[in-house]
Amino acid sequence: MAMAATDIEDLIRAGIPDAVVEITDLAGDGDHYAARVTSETFRGMPRIKQHQAVYAALGGRMGGALHALQLTTAAPQ
Repeated sequence: MAMAATDIEDLIRAGIPDAVVEITDLAGDGDHYAARVTSETFRGMPRIKQHQAVYAALGGRMGGALHALQLTTAAPQ
């Protein structure tokens, strides 16, 4: 079962409270998303750790309820 974009956004914000999250449905099928996550907590953190923080916020749903997520992370400018 596919996840709604709002569910993905809510999970990320719950795990990274200061995050600004933008979700795009890439294929219009509710199964392939892009997420841009900006958070001050990412400052000075290697990109792999930023991505791991987002995946942790998703609580293991990657590859299951959430099939595909193109992820972009950054600290605010």
